[in-house]
Amino acid sequence: MPHVRGSVPRQSRGGYGGYDGHPDDGYGRAGYRDDGYDRAGYRDDHYDNRYDDRGHGGRDGYDGYDDGYRGRAGVGQRIKRGLILLILLVLVLGVGTYFWADSKMRREVDLAAVEQRPESGRGTTYLIVGTDSREGLSAEERREMRTGNAEGSRADTIMILHTGDHGSSLISLPRDSWVTIPEFTGSSSGNRIPEQQHKLNAAYAIEGPELLVRTVEHNTGLRIDHYAEIGFGGFANVVDALGGVEMCFDAPIQDKNSGADFAEGCQTLNGPESLAFVRQRYQEAMGDLGRTKNQQKFLGALGDQVASPSTLLNPFRLYPTMGASLESLVVDESMGPFRLAQMFLALRGVQGSGGTQMNVPVANPGFSTDKGSAVLWDEERAAQLFEQVRRDQPITVTDD
Repeated sequence: MPHVRGSVPRQSRGGYGGYDGHPDDGYGRAGYRDDGYDRAGYRDDHYDNRYDDRGHGGRDGYDGYDDGYRGRAGVGQRIKRGLILLILLVLVLGVGTYFWADSKMRREVDLAAVEQRPESGRGTTYLIVGTDSREGLSAEERREMRTGNAEGSRADTIMILHTGDHGSSLISLPRDSWVTIPEFTGSSSGNRIPEQQHKLNAAYAIEGPELLVRTVEHNTGLRIDHYAEIGFGGFANVVDALGGVEMCFDAPIQDKNSGADFAEGCQTLNGPESLAFVRQRYQEAMGDLGRTKNQQKFLGALGDQVASPSTLLNPFRLYPTMGASLESLVVDESMGPFRLAQMFLALRGVQGSGGTQMNVPVANPGFSTDKGSAVLWDEERAAQLFEQVRRDQPITVTDD
């Protein structure tokens, strides 16, 4: 029986069974209009949902990431601006502090007036002088500190501080050292000072800091790069501004002349107490040489505390200390704030492993002269010591 092809039902575009999609039939169930592009297509489910909800226009797409990026960028910009403002503030404060400090420095010593100066050595060499000046002390403060009422000022402490590639060295020159005071044209009086044998501190009494520098240079062969001087009152003010200086004693210290009265152990000394400690000598077995040892220890501790982070990073301690130091210190004309800061750092360094604290080598601490008992240097060892300082070499000489 021949095969008979049946007729294909007419596909109606408007009915339920054709492309328009009957719910039970062929293309009608998943047709383009109802289920295809409209129900799962670009607009309703596929691209619109993806791009509207997660895409360019949606909550989870590119705009979502863009919002996050913008948020992070905004925070980054604020941090960047904050850092720039902080840096500018630090620079402004730093520059302002520098000019403030520079304007307060007492540049009263003219090293250019010193004659016949030796050649410069390596490193930097300071002459640090403590005087018995009572300038600025009231009558009550003089009584409290037992300074007496002598007018004028005399060199009470004389030290060479050297800093270079081999650490810092602090060398005391006893005030009663028997030295040659060379010829000098008085920087203040204009008079010609004749050469003479005398105690070291007499040079300061005769013609002030310039003749003292000339005398130290003549007897040591060292060129003094910078000069710093402080009196009794200024010394006490610096210590008080710093909040005191901690010192440790192996034995009790009592000296009725200076007023020193300290128990064994560690304690924080205020200004008057510190002054009493560095002045006391009568209970020291080595007398004035023992006193200079104590002064070295104290200056090392003072420098350590001034240059410590607890001072440098605390404006409530830093600025009072700077103010007291600048008002009290008399320095040479070329000394600036940075160089002064380096001096305190060098003082701090004398207590470190590479630091040296010593007296100039002495041959006779009770040398008899027509000016009374004096300290006679050991010329050979002293010359070796000063040559090592001049060349910025490690110090091998001792003061034993």
